[in-house]
Amino acid sequence: MSAATGDVRRPADDLVRVRLDLRYDGTGFAGWASQPGLRTVQGTLEAALATVLRLPGAARLTVAGRTDAGVHARGQVAHVDVPRAAWDAVPGRSDRSPGEALVSRLAGVLGRDARPRGAGDVVVVRAGLAPPGFDARFSAVWRRYVYRVADTAAARDPLRRHDVLWHGRPLDVGAMDVAAGLLVGEQDFAAYCKPREGATTIRTLQAMRWEREGDDGLVVATVRADAFCHSMVRALVGAGLAVGEGRRPLDWPAAVLAARRRDPAVTVAPAHGLTLEEVGYPPEEALAARAAEARAVRTLP
Repeated sequence: MSAATGDVRRPADDLVRVRLDLRYDGTGFAGWASQPGLRTVQGTLEAALATVLRLPGAARLTVAGRTDAGVHARGQVAHVDVPRAAWDAVPGRSDRSPGEALVSRLAGVLGRDARPRGAGDVVVVRAGLAPPGFDARFSAVWRRYVYRVADTAAARDPLRRHDVLWHGRPLDVGAMDVAAGLLVGEQDFAAYCKPREGATTIRTLQAMRWEREGDDGLVVATVRADAFCHSMVRALVGAGLAVGEGRRPLDWPAAVLAARRRDPAVTVAPAHGLTLEEVGYPPEEALAARAAEARAVRTLP
């Protein structure tokens, strides 16, 4: 059944859908998606799930946002369909719920090879049965990313070097914020995306702002959209940095967007400054309808 006829991709009767909320430091991963011979978040977590749940085959995860190599997450969401018997057996003889037991047992497996011990780079913080119609990817109504930049010596903290970009020039944050506001709305973001055959580049950028935060004066971009195409956030950040340095005028990022083609003058910002902070979902009764809507290929008038 197609999306147009209301397909919500429900698990089979002998399976249950489990929602996982997780965090990871992307430094040691070649991105989210499994790749032969490479360490990825998906591959690492699927192997851990197969071990804990004693599955005969792979546990296939669906994720809210497929992050690139080096990108971090504090609010990533995924789901996995597992046999009901395996889910019910997770607590063993303990009085914990299956979700609590799964989080605890995954922590042991994922942290087994961590140095220092217990400091793993991927952590599942919550697990539980998903409500009817839930799909981690297609039910989401927005994703919120944050990009962090240190543009002064005082803001450069070696303890944050893996999630903050050290930028060599001072930035005009006010100009960057004005330029970002001109990009908000439903647009064709082909100019800021790496093309993928058969995939639309139309997205609704719900909010984008630049500001200085905290005592250290970090420059922070907050970007929220219904979805993002490949490299979109980092390309938008790169355009903002060009404005902040004074190399481009305020309306340049919007002019690039209007051209609907990749502009070699737009530098994609390094991955390590980017963190997926949060994924938003509608009320439970709207999850299935949202999933069906999100599967439809969008076009602009």
